Amino acid sequence: MASAPPTHSVPSGQIHPLQERSLVPVGMATLLPQAARHVRRLESEILAHVNRWGYDEIILPTFEYLDVLAPGLEPELIENCYKFVDRTTGRILLLRPDATAQIARTVAMGMMGTRLPLRLSYRATVFRYEPEHAGRDREIFQVGAELIGADDPAADSEIITILIECLQRVGLDSFRISLGHVGFFKGLLVRAGLSPGGQKRAEQATARKDLPKLEEILIQERVTKSWSRAILEAPELCGQAEVLVRGRDLAGNEKPLVQALDRLTKVYQLLCSAGYRDSLFLDLGEFRGFDYYDGVVFDVFADGVGVELGGGGRYDHLIGRFGRNLPSTGFALNVDRLFRGLNLSGTASETARVDALVVAPHASAKQLISLAGQLRQSGKRVVQQVLSASGKNLIDAAAEAGLRVQADTVIVVDTAGAKRDQVFVIQQNIRRGSGRGKSRPRMSRETMSIADLVARMRRTGAGAERAQ
Repeated sequence: MASAPPTHSVPSGQIHPLQERSLVPVGMATLLPQAARHVRRLESEILAHVNRWGYDEIILPTFEYLDVLAPGLEPELIENCYKFVDRTTGRILLLRPDATAQIARTVAMGMMGTRLPLRLSYRATVFRYEPEHAGRDREIFQVGAELIGADDPAADSEIITILIECLQRVGLDSFRISLGHVGFFKGLLVRAGLSPGGQKRAEQATARKDLPKLEEILIQERVTKSWSRAILEAPELCGQAEVLVRGRDLAGNEKPLVQALDRLTKVYQLLCSAGYRDSLFLDLGEFRGFDYYDGVVFDVFADGVGVELGGGGRYDHLIGRFGRNLPSTGFALNVDRLFRGLNLSGTASETARVDALVVAPHASAKQLISLAGQLRQSGKRVVQQVLSASGKNLIDAAAEAGLRVQADTVIVVDTAGAKRDQVFVIQQNIRRGSGRGKSRPRMSRETMSIADLVARMRRTGAGAERAQ
């Protein structure tokens, strides 16, 4: 869940017309009902699947004390946080800029106990300042999972497998996962003798795939030609297993580089053996945007979306910034970008399902409320409406109201000639998304007892659940 102009920064169904730009902060989103339904469905489906793997949801605070969370945040991210003063304590608060750092702080404080490994999931909105021209949101809807206390290739493979399955489950047909290891490229920079500041600048340039800038930094750092060639080649080493072979040529006998490639190789082989080779490509210049990653890392890309949908990786030393080190890995998905990757905006004209519309004249409002409540208890989505019409006009008005809300069933309370325990039922057989000018749906009309109606609705509800 790009930021400028606002009409391009949000999926169809949100409200950001150009004439209202001054009314909505740049990079912030208003989700209109159709988009909101899709977003909540995506979040729920992903969390439900992650839960099947044994991950329990954690709800994180929206505000954090800056001094408490700062050890888990890099200086650039702190600079881009939204900060304000706590009126009670005078301390600086910040809007949540990163969920992983919050989870690391929570675990380090002992709030999760001592049992390991921990499997946690979350849905959260994170807030980061981005310049308007950057094409990124300032309000980011995320769903993610973290595996804490496990340090082996199987743990890395597990978190990536869950990510792949989540994408498949929500219907994303075409995506690729860029898989790398932070330790390989960082090791090249260390062995080449770059200063700490030079290393940081080189990492940032590599993350952007800005090779001219990277070459400029290497010249400034007076790196030898042989090491410069290796460093400049690494970001372009993308592909399948042949990438690992060339990576070992560049690593030579440098133990940290070899160890990074060994770990990456094992994770890659596990994922390939699970049948995911076609969804993967290796990238020895893969570098996520957070400096706490220190192992296997990955990003997700999809056709039609110019930026990554999400990603993650290993961060074995992040929790240690708040206490003791614990090996950890995880992923986060940007729900808005996933929305766009699924091209759900094309379904924005559809109307949400309404199982039943219950209508009655003003004098029968009490019976209307009672019946609508019974139907909702049976699992139906029910809209209720009081109409001013009466007699035959009431039935005609009810049918028209049913068409407007796209209700399959219209139930009329207190019609002329009906007994107190009876209702008039109109079955509309509506086809979703039919526009004006289409032929009217076929209707069936009958009078039936309230008990029979409730029983029927419950049976159809049970049948729908079995069909799903």
